[in-house]
Amino acid sequence: MYEFKVEGMTCNHCVQTITKTLTKLDQAAKVVADLPNQTVKVESTQDPKTLAAEIEDAGYTVISTRQL
Repeated sequence: MYEFKVEGMTCNHCVQTITKTLTKLDQAAKVVADLPNQTVKVESTQDPKTLAAEIEDAGYTVISTRQL
């Protein structure tokens, strides 16, 4: 599982956009976004760099990534 610190998430629509983007890449991915803390936890078989790139392609900035 990876945790991404994401800048630019301001509402539930942002959470839905990121969740939809990541589950489109990996249908089995488990995505949990924490809006107040600006974090997204992802359990996926995809490489974290790929996941971060997808988040950024959706219009958000990934500040940091860590493995949990």
